[in-house]
Amino acid sequence: MEITEVKVFPASEGRLKGYATMVFDGCFIVRDMKIIQSDEGYFVSMPSRRKKDGSFKDIVHPLNAETRTLIENRVIEEYKKVVGED
Repeated sequence: MEITEVKVFPASEGRLKGYATMVFDGCFIVRDMKIIQSDEGYFVSMPSRRKKDGSFKDIVHPLNAETRTLIENRVIEEYKKVVGED
């Protein structure tokens, strides 16, 4: 699997710092990942949907830690480029 495109859309809503869209292998897109600033730095929250009971469930998510790290690193790297934190 290859990440072929990452687009970041900055936002300023408290801890929410932006949204990201990522394309895998030039043929599968994931939209609405959230870039969140925590006390330890940035992290990426996967797109989710509110369930009837009020809780949230991820619509898509990585199945292992290596893939999650790969996605987070690429999104945060692109975010820092876009906002000039490089």
